Amino acid sequence: MTQAIDSPSTSSTTATDPTVDSSGNPVKVYVEDDRTGMSLETLKRAFADHLFYLQGKDASSADLADYYSALAYTVRDRLLHRWLATQEVYACKAVKRVCYLSAEFLMGRHLGNSLINLNLFEKIDQAIRESGLELQDLLSEEEDPGLGNGGLGRLAACFLDSLATLEIPAIGYGIRYEFGIFYQQIRDGWQVEIPDQWLRLGNVWELPRREEAVEIKLGGYTEGYHDPKGNYRVSWVADRIILAVPYDTPVPGYDTNVVNILRLWKAEAGDEFNFDAFNAGNYDRAVADKMSSENISKVLYPNDNTPQGRTLRLEQQYFFVSASLQDMIRKHLALNPTLDNFQDSFAIQLNDTHPTVAIPELMRLLVDEHAMDWDAAWSITNRTFAYTNHTLMPEALERWPVRLLGPTLPRILEIIYEINHRFLEDVRSWYPGDEARLSRLSIIEEEPEKSVRMAYLACIGSHAINGVAALHTELLKRDTLHDFYELWPEKFFNKTNGVTPRRWILLSNPQLAALFTEKIGKKWLSNLDELKQLEPCAEDPEFRSRWQAIKLHNKQVLAEKIYERTGIEVDPHSLFDIQVKRIHEYKRQHLAVLHIIALYNQIKANPGINIQPRTFIFAGKAAPGYYQAKLIIKLINAVGTIVNRDPDVRGRLKVVFLPNFSVSLAQYIYPAADLSEQISTAGKEASGTGNMKFSMSGALTIGTLDGANIEIREEVHPENFFLFGLTAEEVAALKDKGYRPRDYYNSNAQLKEVIDQIANGTFSPSEPDLFKPITDSLLQQDDYMLLADYQAYVECQDEVSKAYRDQDNWTRMSILNSVRTGKFSSDRTIAEYAKEIWKVDPVEVPLEVYDPANAGLGWGKTCDID
Repeated sequence: MTQAIDSPSTSSTTATDPTVDSSGNPVKVYVEDDRTGMSLETLKRAFADHLFYLQGKDASSADLADYYSALAYTVRDRLLHRWLATQEVYACKAVKRVCYLSAEFLMGRHLGNSLINLNLFEKIDQAIRESGLELQDLLSEEEDPGLGNGGLGRLAACFLDSLATLEIPAIGYGIRYEFGIFYQQIRDGWQVEIPDQWLRLGNVWELPRREEAVEIKLGGYTEGYHDPKGNYRVSWVADRIILAVPYDTPVPGYDTNVVNILRLWKAEAGDEFNFDAFNAGNYDRAVADKMSSENISKVLYPNDNTPQGRTLRLEQQYFFVSASLQDMIRKHLALNPTLDNFQDSFAIQLNDTHPTVAIPELMRLLVDEHAMDWDAAWSITNRTFAYTNHTLMPEALERWPVRLLGPTLPRILEIIYEINHRFLEDVRSWYPGDEARLSRLSIIEEEPEKSVRMAYLACIGSHAINGVAALHTELLKRDTLHDFYELWPEKFFNKTNGVTPRRWILLSNPQLAALFTEKIGKKWLSNLDELKQLEPCAEDPEFRSRWQAIKLHNKQVLAEKIYERTGIEVDPHSLFDIQVKRIHEYKRQHLAVLHIIALYNQIKANPGINIQPRTFIFAGKAAPGYYQAKLIIKLINAVGTIVNRDPDVRGRLKVVFLPNFSVSLAQYIYPAADLSEQISTAGKEASGTGNMKFSMSGALTIGTLDGANIEIREEVHPENFFLFGLTAEEVAALKDKGYRPRDYYNSNAQLKEVIDQIANGTFSPSEPDLFKPITDSLLQQDDYMLLADYQAYVECQDEVSKAYRDQDNWTRMSILNSVRTGKFSSDRTIAEYAKEIWKVDPVEVPLEVYDPANAGLGWGKTCDID
């Protein structure tokens, strides 16, 4: 269906015959297609048509899920118009593309983000209201795809947004997890993991591309042979062949025609049904291959506390990188006669060590499958890959035991050995007689178990290595990867992380975004440094008043969400003190709990004491096999139960643990925060991105000099940041000297009381020893220096309370925190990657008016793009 839009005219002739003007000449009529048109009436009609024809519903039978799907299809049509134009330009110009390999993509809900990036939010809002519905109700119907665990996956999502916004050709490659990260429930204070069935109603945004499926080998053995030219070759005889089926999701840029691709792979069996087994009456074996194969893309991060879980994780990693590389090779050969210039077609970024097996896999494909000699293949591989490191902790640097890798990926292990052999020969020539250096640099770790050090493989196989914050990068060079830095200092870069302001301000905090736009226009959305123009507004009483009103509104919205999810009533006028992130001992959620208990004890000892009212809000998931982290969640809830029910603290303290932290929940949390807790042990956090999202919405940070906290403090200025704790150098020095946590416990009466209460069952009266693992860990080793930092933390929190009482000055600080965050836009990060590491340029995509008569339905279409 199409709509004819009349040309404007005031003549009587046009009134009776709209096809001619007053002189009798034909009027050119513009026909807007219902699939691509952007006018209000076209959008309304397209919405109704999708409800009727795709959902098979009308107003008498449709529910909110049907209306959501109809609207999502309406928006997707507009994306596909731009997507196809984008892919045509990329193919015709043979552009170099960034391929972002990541085990996680925490994209968040697509509908709202797509409306923002297409500049359709207000128009669709009006269209939906005129249809008798509320847009927010439809936005809430979308399942939140849990394809990531935390910062790693959300960073990948922000980067894809920025790549498209900066018009940089890109593909994100990952796994289409059927269940994704688990859905977190809290039962009796404990985390309980429930399958996250995000695909239960289908996924409007993805397009399956079964014709582009590829085969993945697993298990088996290798055989040597000589090719017709007499060259020695190796064939991998697999005992399992898995089919990788791609599902594509459009990723639109903001205010541009570029729509890039997120390609996620689903695992299927090559032969899904065994007729022989079925006919023999063995019905389970008839579908056994299908079930075994599909396990690979079933769940994000299967529990690796068992050998089976570890094997499955390795299979997942190899599955998606092999499929992705085969896909790149297919794309390259469609435009090039050979693979000799493969590195000119793709820049592959490894998002942490999970995809590192891609390095030997590309070697396998080039040498085994495409008969390239080793040196040429290695040159291509090394020039194609770049590696982002996301951790400083040696125990978090991925290692794969040879006993596991060999049977699962026999040919890959052989190639890793060959890479290591050739590399160590070079090291011997560079450092003759330095056997200790050889041992330190070897990809193969001999003790305590012979294993492959994946971070080392990534360093050797990549032309660029980057950290994600200034301190993180310096510590990589100084400690974690020091030997590699000595070898190749030119390989090391810093790329401080960033987040997209489109989702984390415009979509999450619309009132604040409107205030920004009212004052300085819309340029800040694609150049966040524009917000610095608003610094003088911090001194404007009227601006501060409006700022306070927006913050209070956001806190009221979050308070409603808290009550809806937990039944706990909180006061929006209290200080919202928030720590939301993955639950881990190094992130030190339990340090905040020690402070809460200390405040509680002060009130109990002196009920009339004047304490700044606070609402402590926690959210985050613990890995299913990480008992200590799950015990911290239980402790938070146990302390909350005691504190929230005590009449002595009513109106002064509340403790909330919000279950199932997700992107959509985060969009309520960040705008409502007064205080952002970024209290990890200095030298442990690579960067952090939650700290950036909090600051963008005006939260003040209490934190250590860790990760990107350092750069945030530099940007917002030290007087607008609450700093405490040991530095990374002081942490290292104290450990070298011999850290004795019990000394801090014995010398601090307040701390001793808090620890004793946790240990003796004050917060777990029915199980007095429940929290002993936490207190024993703190007193015996305290790996993350909580007790050493405790006193500085509580004193800094006292300063927070004093500052919050002066609301005028707090608001001034809040404004400056927000408008000075331009550095932390992911657009800046991606622009640096593109220029310094990937060497890719933006590609503009023109958008022609869609004409069904010229939809490319004929064969042999040629490129006519300039």
